[in-house]
Amino acid sequence: MKKILIAITGLLLFAGLAVQAADLVIESKTQTFNEGDSKIKFNGDVKVSVGDLRVEGQKADVGVTKDQKLDTATFYDKPYAYEIKKNKKREVKANILKLSLITKVIRAEGDSQSIVFEGKKPIVVINADVQEYDTKTGVMTATGAVTILYKELETFSNKAIIKTAKNGDLQDLDLIGNARVKEQNNESFADKFHYDAATKILTATGNTTSNATMDNGEILTLKAARQEYSQDTNTFNASGNVKVWYQDYFAQGPKISLYPDKMTKKPNEVYFVGRSSITQGMRTIYADKIRMIINPKDFHAEGNTRTVIKNIGGGDSDDDMTLGL
Repeated sequence: MKKILIAITGLLLFAGLAVQAADLVIESKTQTFNEGDSKIKFNGDVKVSVGDLRVEGQKADVGVTKDQKLDTATFYDKPYAYEIKKNKKREVKANILKLSLITKVIRAEGDSQSIVFEGKKPIVVINADVQEYDTKTGVMTATGAVTILYKELETFSNKAIIKTAKNGDLQDLDLIGNARVKEQNNESFADKFHYDAATKILTATGNTTSNATMDNGEILTLKAARQEYSQDTNTFNASGNVKVWYQDYFAQGPKISLYPDKMTKKPNEVYFVGRSSITQGMRTIYADKIRMIINPKDFHAEGNTRTVIKNIGGGDSDDDMTLGL
């Protein structure tokens, strides 16, 4: 997740468009102005440049206000916008592209796609129905089947909101609605993911599920109302009807903390706090605290412990355990 959070800020292709000091140049085969609809229309090989930014298409128009100020430039028929600086290229494609010269909002509508290239290799790709960037607030909002790809990392959500500072640094990232984060064989699901760059904490809320593939190929599955991961400490917390499945273990409780192994730095110790239980086969142990070790597999329970072993004697009265009375 950390990789994509760093790379995603480079997708803000139009961040400096509305504020940079540069001439706006529009070239086309024909240009017409109709005072009735207050629009300047451009047709045929339309090319627009503002500093390092280029927009190309076949058709565009620019609205004109009553006081003769330029309003919104709209590009139709799948325009192509791009910017090249040093070895990095950023591009945006959509069915329609709108650049507001008044509100400072850039909007890509219909099958929108943003890509960052290093050389000729794409390193980050965002697809959505609509992508919109507000240069005043530094907020980029993508809606409608939003996917973000970065190498082996993939996210999906109904909506994504990315907030940046004036210098372009990431401040917050939200993935909202049917959200999923997947990296190789590990994936997490939630109603919402939120990343705070200041605290470096990633939080998942609402029907959260995480599936992690361990070194031995086994899957550890965790469900909870809330899950939280700290990048600085490499620790993981979950709360709200927490359930964990691993091999023949099933454990549940109100809250857990998961810590990495000191040598491998991978998750290995799970601590259940509050009245919890762990089941292995027919045996279930209840305790106030449970420590579960993933490798080598083991557990320790303490505080008002109680063990329940089901189906002793197999249900046949002749074979049931008795005192012989």
